[in-house]
Amino acid sequence: MTALTLSTAAAAGLRADVVVVGVAKGDKGPVVAPGAEAVDQAFDAKLGSVLETLGASGGDGEVTKLPSPAGVKAPVVLAVGLGALPEKDETFATDTLRRAAGVAARALNGTKKAAFALPVEDAEDVAAIAEGAALGAYAFVAYKENGKDAKAKKDAKGPLAEAVILGGKPRDKEYKAAIERATALAEEMNRARDLINTPPNDLDPEAFAAVAQAAAKEHGIKVQVLDEKALAKGGFGGILGVGVGSDAPPRLVKLTYTSSKAKKSLAFVGKGITYDSGGISLKPAGHNETMKCDMAGAAAVFAAVVTAARLGLEVNVTGWLALAENMPSGSATRPGDVLRMYSGKTVEVLNTDAEGRLVLADALAKASEDKPDAIVDVATLTGAMMLALGSRTFGIMANDDAFRTSVHEIAEEVGEPAWPMPLPEHLKKGMDSPTADIANMGERMGGGLVAGLFLQEFVGEGIAWAHLDIAGPAFNDGGPFGYTPKGGTGTAVRTLVRLAERTAAGDLG
Repeated sequence: MTALTLSTAAAAGLRADVVVVGVAKGDKGPVVAPGAEAVDQAFDAKLGSVLETLGASGGDGEVTKLPSPAGVKAPVVLAVGLGALPEKDETFATDTLRRAAGVAARALNGTKKAAFALPVEDAEDVAAIAEGAALGAYAFVAYKENGKDAKAKKDAKGPLAEAVILGGKPRDKEYKAAIERATALAEEMNRARDLINTPPNDLDPEAFAAVAQAAAKEHGIKVQVLDEKALAKGGFGGILGVGVGSDAPPRLVKLTYTSSKAKKSLAFVGKGITYDSGGISLKPAGHNETMKCDMAGAAAVFAAVVTAARLGLEVNVTGWLALAENMPSGSATRPGDVLRMYSGKTVEVLNTDAEGRLVLADALAKASEDKPDAIVDVATLTGAMMLALGSRTFGIMANDDAFRTSVHEIAEEVGEPAWPMPLPEHLKKGMDSPTADIANMGERMGGGLVAGLFLQEFVGEGIAWAHLDIAGPAFNDGGPFGYTPKGGTGTAVRTLVRLAERTAAGDLG
């Protein structure tokens, strides 16, 4: 991953391959943002005019490269657009800085060292720029062919090697902590992206569990893995029912991070369908190709628990990874079958492609036994949520309005677009089953809300619970933007980590 460092050097005087400056969109053309004054002076205070001549406007995400003038030690200046100028007495939003740093880092593939001279007011701005640079520089290249052709290997561009954040004090405790946090968070978020992008023939439930075990050992996290025999003995009918059609058997992984100073506990539950064919209710052509991403919820939970451990947060965090592969075969669960879940409830399976709620139900019931202060599940659960909120926003449902509001505020604070969704009681009737306690499908309209209502049935009484349906933003089918790459995004990791931080600080009651 891109190394993140701090420097108090002036932007024009630091030896680097590139100096990155911010440019905002002003009424009369591009305006050089704070942090780049020394570079602007080297252009005789005409950098904005030069950029305008080159066609730049300062628009959000716009990138312009130009050679440096005398007086700037870096040979290249990269100007990145910040969008509209803030109102008087206001500063640039942290996510604006995060996005700009991400765009710049992605444009600097193959660069050894870049100095980021973006606007910095405090350690929070430094953290945002550092995060953006590390996340924007991400690339998944594990399966790229570059070993046979020596020239191709030589020409292959790696990610930006080092991002120097200017304006932060390297010896100041607050700024050092900001860089350390950004490094841990970005590394784990990028590991989640790697897992999401890994082909399903190399990442089945057993392989995912092995990755979790290795990380747990490295970071002092207690880990328990239930294999298919333990799942059968324990009565985990939901997880087994989903995974029974595959040659790769399911797993339930429990990751436990504890702090001796913790006063609160959180449980995170992740849907981990390493490949989703739909099972007997087979998905139509055009809907299977990216279904390796159906374990993005488990990847986010895994990354969040490891990040909490690396940061030494004073809160107990348990992660549950409900891992299975949903395949059609002679042994697969059929529409009409009834599963007895871990909680004891029976579920009539009307559609085997509504499998995520089945594995989550078992994990939610199991997680509830520990009586945490709150549970948050994360899942690429329904296409209906994408129809409602698009591809960049996840939905939040909860059994407690105040908790839902807190999670929503946290998501927006860290730059993960989200929206609160209701759990209408009248939709429960659609899941009535003449055969079992409940069916895994209800009304087609409002399908994302129906899924949330189903999950709520398996949450322990008196426990605050939130459900994040990340079906839209978990995997980016389009081109990269901001600090978001094509492919796996790692969405929800930052929301979970900030929730853990807030809980540790006692800010959530």
